[in-house]
Amino acid sequence: MVRILACAMTIALISTQLQAADQEAGKSLYLSNCAQCHGPTAKGMASFPSLAGREASYIQSRLETYRAGERVGANSGLMIPNARDLSDEDIANLSAYISENFK
Repeated sequence: MVRILACAMTIALISTQLQAADQEAGKSLYLSNCAQCHGPTAKGMASFPSLAGREASYIQSRLETYRAGERVGANSGLMIPNARDLSDEDIANLSAYISENFK
């Protein structure tokens, strides 16, 4: 029961963050930092994975993991420095923008 409550609270928190996200700020961050590797439509390029169709919670979790310096997959060495200086607000904005605009 405690796990269910914790999951529900986490989902509610993420949902609230996404609703408050600034899509324009997310777009600006994406175009200036992410599009060079993930592509202008987030479908990925070369060894860089597609972000299109990903849930905001997935993107948020991955960016938080990279920001913490944790390795997740082959491109961690590239993503960790890119995520290191992102604020919680930046991550929420990016996650919302990507999930809503690249389905």
